[in-house]
Amino acid sequence: MTARKRHGASLCSGPWCPDNGVMADFFDTHAHLDFPDFAADLDAVVERAQLAGITRVVCIGTTLAGSRRVVELAARFPSVYAVVGVHPNHAHEEPENIVPELTELVRQPKVVGIGETGLDRYWDRAPFDMQEDYFRRHLEFCRSRQLPVIIHCREAEADVVRMLREQFDQHGPIAGLMHSFAGDAPTATSCLEMGLHISFSGMITFPKSDALREAAQVVPMDRLLVETDAPYLAPQAVRGKRNEPAFVVETDRHRQPRDRSNDIIFEFLVKRPRSKHRQ
Repeated sequence: MTARKRHGASLCSGPWCPDNGVMADFFDTHAHLDFPDFAADLDAVVERAQLAGITRVVCIGTTLAGSRRVVELAARFPSVYAVVGVHPNHAHEEPENIVPELTELVRQPKVVGIGETGLDRYWDRAPFDMQEDYFRRHLEFCRSRQLPVIIHCREAEADVVRMLREQFDQHGPIAGLMHSFAGDAPTATSCLEMGLHISFSGMITFPKSDALREAAQVVPMDRLLVETDAPYLAPQAVRGKRNEPAFVVETDRHRQPRDRSNDIIFEFLVKRPRSKHRQ
């Protein structure tokens, strides 16, 4: 979280806002604003995020068509940035070779990462070997384009760590983040050792998420991010409602007060130099 002056008056309140005439800046590292859930009031959703001090929203693709939509949203809204890729649960719906399409998409000026990709054993929509193949392709594409990867993992922590370890052993540190982290402290430590950031969603605010809060304690302040995963996983204070970027402030309130900063997402994604390999 960074702070910026607003005409000498504080425009926010609560434990996350300093009492010194500045307003807190937050970044939602993961939202799905292209989903139908936001079709009726997207302009209002973006406006509410800005009023809450959310200055950047990273909008995540889950299919090739969805990736094109998030690129369009990034062009439409100054505060929105795009990540493009194929979710593991949609791997069976897409062409075997997605590299040509991704190559075109990453040429757009506000594409800041690849994903979300990864592995999912909770759902059985796509064969697991196909998920692994797509995950590997995404990781290779990220490395070739020098872009960070956004990783989905649901009930597949050991498999994700295994595949990441293969990449790490061959090529060194992996630029990227574990989205909506739901694993334990040893899994978080393994990911950190390979160079990844860890992002927590509203799940960390749930009363029964003590283990997840304990896992967050092993994450250094410069490697810990927060997100909404909107429209899913609304934090406890608004649980049951459609999640949206403005609510990331509620998730951030539940982080331990160790002066952690979510502005690393701005440095890590938004301000990363555009690689010549993206052209």
